Amino acid sequence: MLPKRLTLVTLGVADVAQARAFYERLGFEAAGIEEESVAFFQLEGSVLAVFGREDLAEDAGVPHDGAGFRGVSLAINLSSEGEVDEALRHAESCGATIIKPARKVRGGYSGYFADPDGHLWEVAYNPLCPLDENGRMQLPKPKKAP
Repeated sequence: MLPKRLTLVTLGVADVAQARAFYERLGFEAAGIEEESVAFFQLEGSVLAVFGREDLAEDAGVPHDGAGFRGVSLAINLSSEGEVDEALRHAESCGATIIKPARKVRGGYSGYFADPDGHLWEVAYNPLCPLDENGRMQLPKPKKAP
């Protein structure tokens, strides 16, 4: 049986040092692993890694030349619309590109930024899925059949 958790997200990047510096400006703290080809950041409940795009593709056994929308976004949910606005301003001040400014959306409020390699991050507030005391999103319980 596969555990129901996400342990590690690895982003393939053009320049590991540049990506590391960007995420450190965002406030992520790099782990004390002395390795030029990868950087790890401890998140709350998981780990983010940045790894050379070509090296990551080679590790997975796939071509490295894919470009454009990758069909994936990462998300950080926050407790209010104001926190979303502040987080997007902070990301932009650290070198992110705002892809979609925050605005009301079905069920909440969100916007998107891209890191220097184009990886999309959604920053969102969803009152239907509040955060617990550890900042983890709480999904609504399924409705019971009558």
